[in-house]
Amino acid sequence: MALDILTSPADARLTPVPPRHAAAFCFALLVTACALASFAFACATPFAAFAVVAAALLPLRPALLCVLGAFLVNQGIGFGALHYPIDANTLAWGIAIGAAALGATIIARLVLQALRAAPAPLALTAALLGAYAGYELLLLAATPVLGGASSFTPAIVARLGLTGAAWLAGLVATCEIVRLLAPRVSRRAMS
Repeated sequence: MALDILTSPADARLTPVPPRHAAAFCFALLVTACALASFAFACATPFAAFAVVAAALLPLRPALLCVLGAFLVNQGIGFGALHYPIDANTLAWGIAIGAAALGATIIARLVLQALRAAPAPLALTAALLGAYAGYELLLLAATPVLGGASSFTPAIVARLGLTGAAWLAGLVATCEIVRLLAPRVSRRAMS
């Protein structure tokens, strides 16, 4: 049972493309969304929302790889285009954010697995709440060493949570649009 979260695609909540294309679709979706979010929000990229989408589309291992890919894009944009300072603290925060994003993915997958009989909106909402709470707690746990505890005010955490919810809604909507359009595109390509 515990290993089911690693490999079982049977409880996938989002199915915009056939399973054989799900990993590539998820990777492309998250990398594109992450690039947009990185330029718009810099240090406030909605990794919990990305974690939920990956966990809803894929088994755990590929979901972790997709979230890791999005995180690496975020860091590449941050250091390359946004000129994050290259110092020990910034690099350590990058590692903490990456670890928190991966932790959020695991939490999202566990919640989705536990709620596989629940309606998708409820399961996705619960997964986001769990993933976001885990993500923020993991980051907060790094503050005694790395500093930045003042960024964890209720107002900031709530605003970032709402941003993550909006991103999740947009990503789910994108998946649904692709799911609805994919059969039409396939039929046109075959004719």
